[in-house]
Amino acid sequence: MSGTNQSMPTVGVIAQRLGEPVWRVEYIIHSRHIKPIGWAGNARVFSEADISFIASEIRHVRGEAGGDA
Repeated sequence: MSGTNQSMPTVGVIAQRLGEPVWRVEYIIHSRHIKPIGWAGNARVFSEADISFIASEIRHVRGEAGGDA
């Protein structure tokens, strides 16, 4: 076994961490063509970098990513 304890969250865990509904996270994953880093059974798992990107894209879609406010 590896000595690292790396987190590999699923879509549901990502949604919970970001405080977003699963459908919104799924929309960003599909529309931005984000590929999972692996599979845990039938569940896709994503990297921490993917989570950061998903969060920034959700803010962008909402219009919260800077701009003229």
